[in-house]
Order: sequence, then C-alpha cells, then structure tokens
Amino acid sequence: MIIQLTGNVQHPITLDPTVWIFDDRKVSFEEAFTSASEQENNDEDDIRKASQIWDREVYQQKLNPPINKSISTFEKKQILDGTFVMPIHHFLGNAQLHDNASGVTLETINGKHSITVDQLQNAQLLFAVDGKPIQEEGPVHIYFGDGSNQEQPIKGVKKIIVE
Repeated sequence: MIIQLTGNVQHPITLDPTVWIFDDRKVSFEEAFTSASEQENNDEDDIRKASQIWDREVYQQKLNPPINKSISTFEKKQILDGTFVMPIHHFLGNAQLHDNASGVTLETINGKHSITVDQLQNAQLLFAVDGKPIQEEGPVHIYFGDGSNQEQPIKGVKKIIVE
C-alpha cells in the first residue's frame, strides 16, 4: 500500500510505508510525543546505555565464546515488536513544497480532511504497530506533532495533496 504526495510540490513522490521498518529515521511511538526535557533525560540514559554496551563488548572480547549475538538479538526483537512513526518532514524536503502552498488535503478511506501546511510539516506517520504494518485503516495514521489528535488520529491516508 502506497501513498502519493502530490499537488503544489516540485517533485511528486510515492511513499511506501512497508519498508520504513528498516529506515534509521523512524522513531518509536513513545519517543515521538515526549517533551524536550524528557527527551534530554532519555538522551542521557541512551549515552549511559551505550557506554555500558561498549564496556560489555570490550569485556566480552576476552570471554570465550563471545556473546555479542544476544545484544543484536535484543535489538532485532525491539524492531520487530515496536510501534513506530516516521516524521513526514524528511519526505516533504524531497518533494520541495512551493512557497505559495496554502493547505493540505488528505484523502482517506473515510473521506477528505483538510489540515495546514505547518500541521503536515510537524506530523508523524504511524506505520507499524507491534512490528507489523497497519492493515486496518492503513497504511498510515497521521498524528500531529503536538499530540493534539492522539486520541483521534487521521486514519487510512491514501493520498496527500498540497494546495
């Protein structure tokens, strides 16, 4: 299932959410809607964890047999069991919205929704729940960057038309 990004853009593009699970730009759903101060704490925790992993790997090189495979297995499990969003601004940069873009129409399985260009710029596209592509009301759900529609995301997006 693909999504077309067309309209008042220099380069219309086609998005394929089924391959985003392998993309390094994806963000876990929980991280996408945490405040800046919480993210700073998470960054410190990530640095601490990376340091511990480094120390463990140096130590494990001295062990026989090495046990690095358990770390990669854990990371693989996180990817295959996680719920992820993709920030759409990565793709909007490639499509190059024209300066006179005034709004956005989202064509969904339930009809059309109108949002602002700023809402689209800050939007997060939910594409995987529990490591699997969204089948019902998919291929993506749109969440605004401020989290204002977390209870009622825009579901079943088929086409994004910049006006």
